[in-house]
Amino acid sequence: MSTPVQLPFEQANVVQLAPGLRDLQSQGAVHRVRTPDGKDAWLVTGHAEVRQLLDDKRLSRNNPDPAAQDSGSALLASLLGSFATDHARMRALLEPHFSPERMAELRPYVEKQTAELLDELAARRPPVDLREAVALSLPIQVMCEWLGVPQEDKDRFGGWTQDAANLGDPVRSKQGLGGLFGYCKQLVADKRQHPGDDAISRICATEGITDDEVLGLTALLLFGGYETTVARIGTSVLLLLSNEEQWQALVAEPSLIPGAVEETLRRSMPNPHNGGMPRYAVTDFEIDGVTIHTGDFVLLNIIAANHDEAAFAGAGQVDVTRDTAASLVFGHGAHHCVGAALARMQLQVVLTQLVTRFPTLRLAVGVEELTLRQDTLIGGLVRLPVTW
Repeated sequence: MSTPVQLPFEQANVVQLAPGLRDLQSQGAVHRVRTPDGKDAWLVTGHAEVRQLLDDKRLSRNNPDPAAQDSGSALLASLLGSFATDHARMRALLEPHFSPERMAELRPYVEKQTAELLDELAARRPPVDLREAVALSLPIQVMCEWLGVPQEDKDRFGGWTQDAANLGDPVRSKQGLGGLFGYCKQLVADKRQHPGDDAISRICATEGITDDEVLGLTALLLFGGYETTVARIGTSVLLLLSNEEQWQALVAEPSLIPGAVEETLRRSMPNPHNGGMPRYAVTDFEIDGVTIHTGDFVLLNIIAANHDEAAFAGAGQVDVTRDTAASLVFGHGAHHCVGAALARMQLQVVLTQLVTRFPTLRLAVGVEELTLRQDTLIGGLVRLPVTW
């Protein structure tokens, strides 16, 4: 076997695929690589292969050697909890809470909060950091409203999730996770005693569900629904503002916004840690002429897959009219992100109001001056200065 190549984690530009990753993809779909921490792995970059393996029982999320988990995978393992061990049941419990009817009920609240944030934005003198003004604030308000978390607790919760996602400080990450779980434990107990019209109360009312299961699902929803949406709002707006003709197309025709959301999500690279989704082989199998052995570490690179020219012609370009049905941004099959509808709805509302109220919105700095957060599991932009 040839010597593994070093996994290319460099991010030359926040709106372009890393050159090293692009070069690897041009050489095939499956590659033997070595991660920055010295672990040998199989990196899968082809769209068809990533799509297949995302829904393949020959791979598992669980590391056979728990002691070898890094801080990021340990965090995910803690949050997933019983969701990983009884995936089908936990998913079935969550899906009704993301139904089109539930999202329609929540949308007026999202529209109202977005309008208020943009009122505050309009009152400020540009340039303004759109990440701080909108992206950081909206998702936490929405998650609190939907889940039944008191709005006065949103800053505490936001701090815990940011700490928990920190990759550079294990102590901070552990403390954030502890704070998050401690809060959620009390929240679940309160909902058991005083249920309301919110997602946590409805989950608690499910027959046979245990407090530990509700706790795990609540923490997972709070973490996953906040940090990821913050990152996606920033990078989606950036991709449109850095492609002026696409922004202007939305200004002229706001009905294109649902497609623009899907396209910017496909092209979005909010995470500088772009190795891929970690999996472990539970049996020997072959893919793209490569034999994967039991126990092998496999990285499914969704970012590269969504830039595969075999699936998306002109994949490196933003085209708000593109057919993105094959996009893997929310996963695929049994592991398709259950919260996709909530993320999509928030992005649609934000973009609709931005193009309507700020048609002349533009970047206040060059794209080359923008950077991604390196110290967090989720990533996202450090800042997004805009003017109008």
